[in-house]
Amino acid sequence: MLGEMLGDIIQESMGPEIFDRLESIRRMSKAAHSGDDKEHRKLVETLRNLPDGEILPVVKAFNQFLNLANTAEQYEGISTHGRAAVNPIDFEKIYRKLKEGEVSEKQIQEAISAVSINLVLTAHPTEINRRSLINKLNEVNACLHELDHDDLVDYEKQQIHRRLKQIIAQYWHTDEIRKNRPTPVEEAKWGYDVIETSLWEAVPAFIRELDEQMQATIGFSYPVDARPIQFTTWMGSDRDGNPNVTAAVTSQILLKSRHRAASLFLKDVQVLVTELSMSGCTEGFRQLVDSDTQEPYREYLKILRKKLQRTIQYLDARLAGRPTDITDIITKTEELWDPLYACYQSLVASDMSIIANDHLLDTLRRVRCFGITLVQIDVRQESTRHTEALSELTRYLGLGDYESWSEDEKQAFLVRELNSKRPLIPQNWNPSADTKEVLDTCQVIAGTPHEAIAAYVISMTRTPSDILAVHLLLKEAGTPYILAVAPLFETLNDLNNAKTIMEQLFSVSWYRGVISNKQMVMIGYSDSAKDAGAIAAGWAQYRAQEALIEICQHQGIMLTLFHGRGGTIGRGGAPAQAALFSQPPGSLQGGLRVTEQGEMIRFKLGLPKVAVSTFIHYFDAILEANLLPPPVPKDEWRVVMDKLSTISCEEYQGIVRGNPDFIPYFYQATPEAELAKLPLGSRPAKRRPNGGVESLRAIPWIFGWSQNRLMLPAWLGAGKSLRQFIAEEGIGVLETMYSDWPFFKTRISMLEMVFAKADTRISEYYDERLVEEHLLPLGEYLRSQLKEDIKTVLEIAHDKSLMETLPEVAKSVAARNIYTNPLNLLQVELLYRSRVLESPSSVLEQAMMVTISGIAAGTRNTG
Repeated sequence: MLGEMLGDIIQESMGPEIFDRLESIRRMSKAAHSGDDKEHRKLVETLRNLPDGEILPVVKAFNQFLNLANTAEQYEGISTHGRAAVNPIDFEKIYRKLKEGEVSEKQIQEAISAVSINLVLTAHPTEINRRSLINKLNEVNACLHELDHDDLVDYEKQQIHRRLKQIIAQYWHTDEIRKNRPTPVEEAKWGYDVIETSLWEAVPAFIRELDEQMQATIGFSYPVDARPIQFTTWMGSDRDGNPNVTAAVTSQILLKSRHRAASLFLKDVQVLVTELSMSGCTEGFRQLVDSDTQEPYREYLKILRKKLQRTIQYLDARLAGRPTDITDIITKTEELWDPLYACYQSLVASDMSIIANDHLLDTLRRVRCFGITLVQIDVRQESTRHTEALSELTRYLGLGDYESWSEDEKQAFLVRELNSKRPLIPQNWNPSADTKEVLDTCQVIAGTPHEAIAAYVISMTRTPSDILAVHLLLKEAGTPYILAVAPLFETLNDLNNAKTIMEQLFSVSWYRGVISNKQMVMIGYSDSAKDAGAIAAGWAQYRAQEALIEICQHQGIMLTLFHGRGGTIGRGGAPAQAALFSQPPGSLQGGLRVTEQGEMIRFKLGLPKVAVSTFIHYFDAILEANLLPPPVPKDEWRVVMDKLSTISCEEYQGIVRGNPDFIPYFYQATPEAELAKLPLGSRPAKRRPNGGVESLRAIPWIFGWSQNRLMLPAWLGAGKSLRQFIAEEGIGVLETMYSDWPFFKTRISMLEMVFAKADTRISEYYDERLVEEHLLPLGEYLRSQLKEDIKTVLEIAHDKSLMETLPEVAKSVAARNIYTNPLNLLQVELLYRSRVLESPSSVLEQAMMVTISGIAAGTRNTG
């Protein structure tokens, strides 16, 4: 239906000739996708001969169709049309499963009480669509919801159809691509918009429905102050390799998040002032207000409303840089919670629970989830920035060069200064700009309440001194609390060394004395996969988590593992349940903390009903993983994984690092250089502007290979290691691992999904048109490996075709490919005209950007 409407609008605005051309291309692509080589050649020839003036409308049409298809599919996932209403929350189902596993009621209730889901929204530049277009797609979704009723009369249907067509027309006539990169503040605003338009409604809706089902099933519900879900953000606070995120920017986003929270809570309180007109209350509550008032709740909440209004005025002045003498504002979440909870307790005690448990309870749930800061932030910085700052300081003080000291010398110095009562940094010191920025960031943290900042994450953590250094810098800034400092282990070596580093750190008595037996550790999925390939990285991540769980249990420390996953397989992405079950037993005892990145925020959290579905997937998976944990791998399986890891890593690194043709091939066979021009996010594509592929961030690395449909980072080395193992030791143990071990099964299943999106014929066309002749054998080798890998994976899974056990997903991927493939072929043509013919124009550049956007929409993964 949406496709037909888009077609009508294209015909009206571009004329029948363009529309007929589009239909012809679509039919050829469909036939080609079904295996008709003659139609494929005809399609290639047609697209190669498209005049410059026709390319943009063609790529725009296919891109917009794919985005509308994604919207339709997302709606289909939450629609109840034509079938009995399906509640995404089904507590009785998970309860039956737990009882079948002989889990007691007490264990279930304790596990429910301990569930902690912390979703960390990051500004990683993988969301291609402009916010204005996302809003239009959300409007399309709303119209589909209105249509989804059997009792509509004809004129009502016509009105909704007319509105749908108007929105799609707006979409067609709007530029898809931003002209400028978003600033970190704009990225943060986008995150706040997701909270306001989706999560604000979804969180209380999820807890309310879950509570009702738990009460009916086991007589248990969450207490009013429970916080099973919370949100953190990196938007405007992740400065690792992003010079645009400064201390001033972080300070600004902290104010803006408070402002948005105050505005949202003001709306909630206004609703409560309108609704809570009843007079009955407890004697204790009566004492909080004028004893003569007929409407005690209204009077009491009007005081809170006024305070929220003053808070907004105060924050307006701060954001505008104006001095202000406004006082009596809300500075702590308790100042919002206490009056609302007092109303709740009085209503319940006055036999009005039905009223207390409506909008008031929803607002209390929001206060617990979001607080007065809306979201907490993590501050992230690379370890070398702290080392360089301390080196500059020690040189200035005449103490030597901190950077050149041994690890023992560094630790001795840091612990001595952490225990010292005197300041280390002199007041009259004028450090370099980079060091000043590090110190200014610590000053921002010191001046911010603890409830606003969750953790300081150190990327590229290599030694215990990396963690102690941050603690010292925060102490010197005058931070009045101990902030959680989380090491991030992200390369293969770092993952393998994680246990040793943390054991050494826990042996430092100062450190053990301040962490209150709690430790957060972040596991990086992107860089380890880019460093060693998906199989070696996945096994290193598993073993690092096992080791960390073991030492923390031994030391009596509650470990929270923080998973830095992306949306793609090459960056650790997988369906929620599969991802959680592929982790070691015990990895979720400290709660789930995971990044939600880029376009995945929209796909998983962008609409209230979709967000509720995401929450329950996480909730069920955490309960099951903690109460019915996956099996501990057998020693035999560990030996197998060690072998697979070694072989796959050698193959991966042998090609990526050892083959001198690889880097020029990568740059020629993918649109990586063109991707850098796409104004996706505030962060540069490379950590070091002059570095090679090793300095390229994981996101453009994955993005480039997904564009040419080779999907190389997700599979390179995996199939070869499996084939070599089968040749030497047979397939039997791999089949057993696939059927009995969720970790291994998830690896194989995710390879199947990647292979379904890959297309060797498309990749070959990129090479044919864009790659120098002496580099072509490398592409041929990689495609031959991909074809062999597909056979190997199907053999292990006992599948006749890819994703045989997920027919709906396979159907969805196949349907999209019909529209994605022409975009790939046109991208090749545009790259050829730009690079080889050197005839770039603003229209062709725009068309290039739209092909990148469309292919991302078609594969549903960018980075």
